[in-house]
Amino acid sequence: MTGKDSGTEWHPASWCSRTAAQQPSYPDQAELESTVAALSRLPPIVTSWEVDALKGQIAKAQRGEAFVLQGGDCAETFAECTSENIVAKLKILLQMSLVLLYGLKKPVIRVGRMAGQYAKPRSADTETRDGKTLPSFRGDLVNRSTFTDEDRIPNPQMILRAYERAALTLNFVRSLVDGGFADLRHPEYWDLDWVAHSSLAKDYREIVSSISGSLDFMETILGRELHHAQRADIYAAHEGLHLLYEQAQTRYLERRGRWYNLTTHFPWIGMRTADMDGAHVEYFRGIANPMGVKIGPGMTRAWLQDLIRTLNPDKEPGRLTLIHRFGAKSIEQHLPDMIAAVKETGSPVLWVCDPMHGNTETTADGVKTRRFENIVAELESAFRVHAAHGSYLGGVHLELTGENVTECTGGARGLTDNDLARAYKSTVDPRLNYEQAMEVAMRIAGLQCGQPLRHR
Repeated sequence: MTGKDSGTEWHPASWCSRTAAQQPSYPDQAELESTVAALSRLPPIVTSWEVDALKGQIAKAQRGEAFVLQGGDCAETFAECTSENIVAKLKILLQMSLVLLYGLKKPVIRVGRMAGQYAKPRSADTETRDGKTLPSFRGDLVNRSTFTDEDRIPNPQMILRAYERAALTLNFVRSLVDGGFADLRHPEYWDLDWVAHSSLAKDYREIVSSISGSLDFMETILGRELHHAQRADIYAAHEGLHLLYEQAQTRYLERRGRWYNLTTHFPWIGMRTADMDGAHVEYFRGIANPMGVKIGPGMTRAWLQDLIRTLNPDKEPGRLTLIHRFGAKSIEQHLPDMIAAVKETGSPVLWVCDPMHGNTETTADGVKTRRFENIVAELESAFRVHAAHGSYLGGVHLELTGENVTECTGGARGLTDNDLARAYKSTVDPRLNYEQAMEVAMRIAGLQCGQPLRHR
């Protein structure tokens, strides 16, 4: 494949000639090379036809015919690769998508931050505690969070462990989906504890009853089961940060004539690694996957337009998703210019709002958190700005969990800074708990607080 932006030949390792940001420094290069070679021989985690199917779904969302729900952990951990945790993630995604389907009256594309979200960017290469300096924790794909010399040294074997956990996770997800767990006619399979005590329970139960009644009616009229109601596809996504991991599972498929990253369906590039001359953009431009790019206050018109031209030179529908994360205080200042810049390129993009990362703050006690009211405020502004500028906000990107954590304040239960210590489990960024995530879905769907966010 020839890179149309630079005229240079592309291959999965061509990024090695560029500056690669946010990559760990491994002390044993021979072991690293051996591990990457071993990974390249293992079966892929996803298939090319799944990747292409998602691209087709995203193309529908770009046209306003569907809505993307992307959610999951800020950083997966090996210890949390359990059936209970995976089921909880699926349940909250399914419940949220059911609410959105009911409120938006259009298909919902479910994309989990799972089965590969094991690497995280860091603001510094090292961390110092009590006068001792060690490498920063970069996620379980690289090293361990405990602050010891042995655990913080990047370990190539963690790459294989990450692949194994990702494959186990997605295999279990597929088994659940194929086994009828995601059947729209049986949403009781998805019940979480919150349904019994949440202030949102009544609204949710009414949605379940309405959808079940509608499906029963249609099946009675047609005299057969609606098979599309029995399955809700779940796609996997992660930040394509660790380039050797991504490269090792990148395959050329002769029948399609394209390279695919088969570690995931939907990789994305973060703001810290979106340098036009950097290794990540070089790698991403050559793969056929649908992909995302995070954009924040530091993004300029020219930079964004160059990214679009490089990553989607043929203006292919479904290929490029722009995930904006400006923060509640800055979105109305920055987003209009980004929308105008994209329109000038004539390239189709899917706009998705990430209301999490631009609203991170630290409490007086030094705990990282996010305020629910700021998350909702950014979403409200996003819908309003897109509508005002003739654009379509076609998705939301959330860090969330199916667990009853206390990491973000606010929401229906009015969590405060003092509540954070009760169940703060994240090793990196604060997540919405299941009740807060459902409240966000309810608000987007217009089932709480009067008019929907998108119409205000």
